[in-house]
Amino acid sequence: MSKTIETLDDVVIRFAGDSGDGMQLTGTQFTNTTALVGNDLSTLPDYPAEIRAPAGTLFGVSSFQLHFSSWDILTPGDHPDVLVAMNPAALKVHLKDLKKGGLIVANIDSFDDKNLSLAGFTANPLKDESLENYQLIEVPITKLTLAALQGVGLTQKEMVRCKNFFALGLMYWLYSRPLEPTEEWIKGKFGNEPKVAEANDKALKSGYYYGENTEAFASQYQVKPAQLKPGLYRNVTGNEATALGVVAAAHKAGIPLFYASYPITPASEILHNLSGYKNYGVRTFQAEDEIAAAGVAVGAAYAGNLAVTGTSGPGAALKSETISLAIMLELPLVIVDVQRGGPSTGLPTKTEQSDLMFVTYGRHGEAPAVVIAAATPADCFSMAFEAARIAVKYMTPVYLLTDGYLGNGSEPWLVPNSKDLPEIPVHYRTDPENFNPYSRNENNSRPWALPGTPGLEHRIGGLEKANITGDVSYDPENHDFMVKLRAEKVAGIAKDIPLQEVYGEQSGDLLVLSWGGTFGAVRSTVDRIRKKGHKVSHAHLRYLNPFPRNLGDVLKNFKTIFVPEINLGQLAKLLKSEYLVPVVQFNKVRGLPLRSAELEQAIMDTLGGAK
Repeated sequence: MSKTIETLDDVVIRFAGDSGDGMQLTGTQFTNTTALVGNDLSTLPDYPAEIRAPAGTLFGVSSFQLHFSSWDILTPGDHPDVLVAMNPAALKVHLKDLKKGGLIVANIDSFDDKNLSLAGFTANPLKDESLENYQLIEVPITKLTLAALQGVGLTQKEMVRCKNFFALGLMYWLYSRPLEPTEEWIKGKFGNEPKVAEANDKALKSGYYYGENTEAFASQYQVKPAQLKPGLYRNVTGNEATALGVVAAAHKAGIPLFYASYPITPASEILHNLSGYKNYGVRTFQAEDEIAAAGVAVGAAYAGNLAVTGTSGPGAALKSETISLAIMLELPLVIVDVQRGGPSTGLPTKTEQSDLMFVTYGRHGEAPAVVIAAATPADCFSMAFEAARIAVKYMTPVYLLTDGYLGNGSEPWLVPNSKDLPEIPVHYRTDPENFNPYSRNENNSRPWALPGTPGLEHRIGGLEKANITGDVSYDPENHDFMVKLRAEKVAGIAKDIPLQEVYGEQSGDLLVLSWGGTFGAVRSTVDRIRKKGHKVSHAHLRYLNPFPRNLGDVLKNFKTIFVPEINLGQLAKLLKSEYLVPVVQFNKVRGLPLRSAELEQAIMDTLGGAK
């Protein structure tokens, strides 16, 4: 059949179904293929916390959203243009987000009485008029998959599991994506299971050619490649980028990398990724609990490794005593906190900027630690590298904050050339002459003296150290001095971090000040507002303790400071405390990234008030 091919600038597509329907795999394959095509992209995986949520229920729905375009994009999109709904529950959960007039591709085979009841429908939405404001395409995905796989030699249950590849193939056809990358992936993934490989390949092609031959679709679409900066790109998640960042840092420091963690969502993928880099001098250790992981990491730092431990909010709480020990010992340690919703177990699979106050202050006594945060999935590489650089140079623990959205989300990453990355000098103390374990260099950093080095024996432990000698000290004046000295060292790092930049006018009525994973939503929103003729500026913080040394001057240049956060105002509290400036807060704590439309309305309301 001859069908028209329409060109689109960008598309937001969401795959949704049961947690066992393979929606994360489907979305990942679509993403990887889209990256190879050359589109810019941003993703938002979303899956339930329950490992085996009952099939067909609302809280068992898993989804994967992808925004791809022919231009530079910064967010996975507020509202999808297309919803692929594998069952009624997926439709029920996600219909509210779909754009009016958007496309619904529904697997009609799953819209039976049982599944409709589980999803809370009293009538079949495909048969009544409740979807009249959308484009509805009904596809018997399950039946077509079973028909395509007859004779492959799998059971019916095994064949049904391939229906996600039928849906994937159909979307590949609709948006002019090639099949070859996924075909190669299937061969590699199921090389030892030829029947499974054949079944998935057939399902993929059946979905593709169904789109070609059915009359349900009048048009096919294409999104041309984006004009990105020349270079080598790969699609990368934030957790992958974090892992690569610390590997690169260890390489530039010329020391081994030791990563210790206890599995915790959404940080576990960092451990999984690093375990594959043993040939780069990487050692990984899966501990029995969070406390053990932190303790082993401190031991690795003492032994001269680039020591890293990763976790999420609950684990950061458990690690806090050991991190206080690292502060007392003044050892380089990187703590990656992939934030999730809280408190307590909270929302294990959802995103939140929940830990800023905790990592800044959440330790016993006066225990200052450096805090930095990544802005995008790709930026996790740069900030992981930076965390390692600061930790080693200043002999101090450094928290790197990412979050569930950054860690699981992905985007194209311009792969840097190793020679362009800065060196990270490491100076182990080897000379015993005039050695004192708590003497200081120009950075207020003490020597890194490895255990077993002749003549450099010294005491370590959590008790207060005497200045210079490192002996146990209960002297009040020494404690006062050491507390201030450790704080001075962290504060002094401000001279070694970039000045805060402002996007847009350098002074004016309104500055939007953001941090962490809100960058994309904020920057794209500010761009839209500026195109409408409003003078709104944007500053994004990557360094949170210490703040950039010019931040106070930046804030004074604007009449109103607008601070959006996925919490109840943690950065806002720090700003008011540090700089005594009033701020306008915008706070949403839904376990989801900020939505640009809501943010734009709030900024416009504030801008009107500022005028």
